[in-house]
Formats: sequence, C-alpha cells, structure tokens
Amino acid sequence: MGEGRADPRRRVPRTDVLLADPLLAAAAVTLGRDRVKAAVRQAQERARRGEINPDEVRDAVLAALPPATPRAVLNATGVLLHTNLGRAALSEAAVAAVVAAAGHTDVELDLGTGRRARRGRDALDALAAAVPQAEAVHVVNNGAAALVLAATALAADAEIVVSRGELVEIGDGFRLPDLLASTGARLREVGTTNRTALADYAAAIGPRTGFVLKVHPSNFRVTGFTSSVPVRRLAGLGVPVVVDIGSGLLAPDPALPDEPDAASTLRAGASLVTASGDKLLGGPQAGLLLGGAGLVERLRRHPLARALRVDKLTLAALAATLGDPATPTRSALHADPAALRARTERLRDALAGEGRKAEVVPSVAVVGGGGAPGVELDSWALSLPERYAAALRVGDPPVLGRVAGGRLLLDLRCVPQHADERLRAAVLAVPEDD
Repeated sequence: MGEGRADPRRRVPRTDVLLADPLLAAAAVTLGRDRVKAAVRQAQERARRGEINPDEVRDAVLAALPPATPRAVLNATGVLLHTNLGRAALSEAAVAAVVAAAGHTDVELDLGTGRRARRGRDALDALAAAVPQAEAVHVVNNGAAALVLAATALAADAEIVVSRGELVEIGDGFRLPDLLASTGARLREVGTTNRTALADYAAAIGPRTGFVLKVHPSNFRVTGFTSSVPVRRLAGLGVPVVVDIGSGLLAPDPALPDEPDAASTLRAGASLVTASGDKLLGGPQAGLLLGGAGLVERLRRHPLARALRVDKLTLAALAATLGDPATPTRSALHADPAALRARTERLRDALAGEGRKAEVVPSVAVVGGGGAPGVELDSWALSLPERYAAALRVGDPPVLGRVAGGRLLLDLRCVPQHADERLRAAVLAVPEDD
C-alpha cells in the first residue's frame, strides 16, 4: 500500500509522546496524571473515529481539561480587599514561607533539643512583638472563630452586653447575634440603633455578665444623630471588655485615621481584642486574639481552641507577613496617585501603539473586605468599552475590573507593577469590535 493511502489512524500520537508535551506535563502537575491521561485517550479515540485530525489531538486534550483552580487573577477593581477575590494578596515573603512549610517542618518541634515545642511559636512571637501592648496572643482560623472562642470561653451560660447599633451582619447572611447565640451565651442588648450611652451598659451589668462586647461596624457607617461609648469608658465598668476591631489593623495608620487598631484599643483598656489576619494586616485568613495573659490563656486552653487551630501553612504565612510589613495590601493602600496615573498613561500609550483606543480617567478606590467604610482613595483607571469586561474576565490571566457608566474601568492600584505587561497582553487578546 502506498504512503498516500496509509491509514490516517496510524498518525494518531502515542500516549507517551502526548504526556511528554510541556503543556500537558504541566497540566498533569496541577490536575493529576490520571486525569490528563484519560483526556488523552478520549482525544485519541476521537481521532481514530475521524472526528478530528491526528495533528489536532493535543489541542483537543488541552480544550477538554478544566482550568486549574483556584486561578490567579489580576485585581483591577480598585477594591483592595475584595472578598470574592480572597481578600489580601500575600507578600512574596509569605508565599515563600508557605512553599517552605508545604513539606515537613518544625512547626511543633525544637530542633535544638529534639523535644516538642509550642506550636506556631514564630508567628505568635512575631504577633506579640508587633503589638507589645498585648500581654499574650493566640491565633485561630478566622476572625469569626476568634469571637466565637471568646464568647464560648468567657460567656457560655452567661450574658454578653452589646449595643444594638453593633449587632452587624458580617456577610453571606451570617449575623453577629446568631453567631454569639450559638455559643450558649445570652445577648443583653442595650441602647438603640443610632445612640448608646455609658448608662445603658452600666444598667445592664450584673452577676450574670460575662463581658461587654464592642464591635467596630467595619462594613457600614451610621451618620447623623449618633453616639457610642469609647473603649476607655467601657473599661471602667468593672467587667472584661472584648473589642472586635475586625479589619486587623495592628497599629495606627495615617491613611485610615478613623479605623481602630489593636495597639490603641488595648491601651484604651480593652481586656481582649479580636481581629482578622487577611484584611488590613495583609496576611492569611486567621483570627487574632490579643489581650491579658490570664484571659488569653483561658481561651487557649479551652477545648474549642483545638477545633479552631490553624494549620502550618497559615502560621508560616502569618509569621512572614508580620516580619515584612511591605505587603501588597499596604503598598496598594499607600500607592501614590501620581505614580498610578503615570502607569495608566503608559499602558494607554502602549495599547494605542497596537491600534487599541483607551482613556485614562480619575477613579476612586476603596479598602473593601469589611474595613475602613467610607474611606475613598484617589486613583486612576484605564477606561475601555464595556464589552471588554466579560472577555477579560475569562481570559488568561483573568482580569477583573468594574463597569461604570457603560465603560470598563481598570484601576491599577491593586495590580502589581510587574504585571502591567500581562495586563496589556490580556487587553490585546480581546478580539477587536467588527
């Protein structure tokens, strides 16, 4: 039989050849070799049936494989801590620490003595050093867990005195009153939605009081005819004062003058402060507990603390974050608007050189993620036709912007400068309008 009449099925690539392809080999690392091999066999069968050409087998395999999840995205929304995008982006130091901790580590071992050591001591020591006002610290797996542990250990079968104006919903339908009631504590609500006085708290305190709770309304603002009681005055009531500052700011930040921080709150007399690690701190998801030594030890030894324990990857990322304050979150928060404008103009000019028209417009960025409500950060954005939004969202890499006034705005405040070229390429990959 002549060469031109040879069975085309013989040209179907062998399995070992396909699995050695760099793109498929990379997919096998993230998706698993068995999954990729199954897709290879399916594509080979399609080629043998004549549905696709033999030289299309590799592309058919790639098309059949799901994208690796989660996918890294470029956050051009102008929201620093976007909950749907995982809140804080980790610093390079934190990422390196997570990679190092992915194998066997000394998370609970003293290498010098060979004996068991305090779990997560590096992260705990770094947190204590960052907030010296705290006599002791502890870490659990998220901010809500920190508050649940405090309520369970200090007020199960007792009362928590809290202002009605601070009974917040924290997102996804979860409400603070339900969260606290689940611990067995009874809420003693005082004051009104907009005004609560010291006398309201004092009248509610009695022998059944476990503690007074003060919650920072970190995802909304109430303005107008309002009043609340500062921590320093609550501290004089003679019962423990637990303060949930929410956003994880450890020390005052001039960019956020109205945002409570752990150090100032403890100085004001709080017995215990709870906060999140993946917000303004710029670290991994974690619940931070800082306060008096006796109180923190009581929480640490409670049986629930074991169920809320953080893993070694979180501890590694938290220690690295605390040791390197130059996090992506902090960089975005303090980004110079003039520098952002210059970057955006360079991106516009680069696109114009490829025949793509875009505009540079003023933008307003926000903290988001349940932090610093009402704070607006002057910024700049690249303005494109709205049709780019969907295409960029499903591109490689996915790019998330925000749509306003019929235009897609790409705010570079949260986009690392080294990613500007990737952003340019992503925009150019969107087909031009016919």
